[in-house]
Amino acid sequence: MRPFVLLATRAEDVPADEEYELFLRHTGLEPASLRRVRLEAEPMPDIDLDDISGIFVGGGPFNASDPWERKPAVQRRVEAEFSVLLDRVVARDSPFLGACYGIGTVGAYLGATIDRRFGEPISVVDVELSDAGRADPLLASLPDAFSAFVGHKEAISALPTTATLLASSAGCPVQMFRVGRNVYATQFHPELDLDGITTRIHAYADYGYFAADELESTLAAVRRTPVTHTGDILRAFVERYAR
Repeated sequence: MRPFVLLATRAEDVPADEEYELFLRHTGLEPASLRRVRLEAEPMPDIDLDDISGIFVGGGPFNASDPWERKPAVQRRVEAEFSVLLDRVVARDSPFLGACYGIGTVGAYLGATIDRRFGEPISVVDVELSDAGRADPLLASLPDAFSAFVGHKEAISALPTTATLLASSAGCPVQMFRVGRNVYATQFHPELDLDGITTRIHAYADYGYFAADELESTLAAVRRTPVTHTGDILRAFVERYAR
């Protein structure tokens, strides 16, 4: 089998390593079949789309909607590299699944409106599939409504007509979309479990996702209901595109 690639941007080793382990667990892949590239530490390598099965993008602290002059040099580099990669991925309709930061990369590339109107605090939300989502093969095993972990300062408030809306939540109109047949992006985190999001809450406590006195209430918010279905999306992606 040709490997999959995980493009990651987390600079903190503990949540970065745990993110990789979570992708391994939910995809069912072995490390040799999921190559991780930490883009915050090294330039994006030349990715031959004919030599891989598909691409995953993990989350991270970058915000696509931040003014250009406020973006650090590493973020500017990463965004430029994603733009070049997506030129090829979208044109070829190659298998791609971006989670959280991944939805910002694809959304920005497509010209979606990304702003802070629909940011969601770190929590569990109820996500509902659209008619297109219910018919999508990647979501075939999911119920029409399911719980998911979120936590983002920005979100897509308007999709271009080139994208197909697959899922929404009450507080965020674009939780998942598809471009073409094979390019996907989610605002929620399909890879996360309770231990994983607990690690991230502690790791990013000073990143402005919640106030200093809200740590315990944020931890309580992610425990309000079990999250049991979202990992199925990652396994379905692998089962559909492994070659």
